Amino acid sequence: MNTVRTIAELVGVFTVPLLIVFFPLYGLFKRVPVYERFVEGAKDGFTVAVRIMPYMVAIIFAVSMFRASGAMGFLQDLLRRPMAAIGVPPETLPMAIVRPLSGGGSVGVIGDLVKQYGPDSIFVKMAATMFGSTETTFYIIAVYFGAVNIRKTRHAVPVGLIADIAAIVLSCWVVRWFFGH
Repeated sequence: MNTVRTIAELVGVFTVPLLIVFFPLYGLFKRVPVYERFVEGAKDGFTVAVRIMPYMVAIIFAVSMFRASGAMGFLQDLLRRPMAAIGVPPETLPMAIVRPLSGGGSVGVIGDLVKQYGPDSIFVKMAATMFGSTETTFYIIAVYFGAVNIRKTRHAVPVGLIADIAAIVLSCWVVRWFFGH
């Protein structure tokens, strides 16, 4: 198990720096004006950020109201037993509930878990893995679909939620397997 952990740490240390170096070099090799394309992309990104701002404010407000109303606690109590039965500890339920709604809210949940259980806690590791392996499904639907005026999401919500549920359960299983609890 230590060998797997050592290899994972080694890959993790070198992956981002290699990607940062690889893509500009690849672009230069293909004779792409890398800097100019980067600036164009940044300008387009800024335009998108300004366009989606109202949707971001709306979803952050909705998540805050959800937590402040006590609905979060009610939903936690309701889901506690079924989640525990599939291997998801009740301590990670706030992350499982908030992550599909809000990225910022889920960062707050991780902060709360760190304060409550400590940074090396298995629950914090599970929540952090959930954070990295799930998506803010409702945020994406509200912001990006709203920004391009898509009103009928068809299968996007169910598929997104199925992927989130699978990632939440697998995050707990993998962290438990990797760190042994």
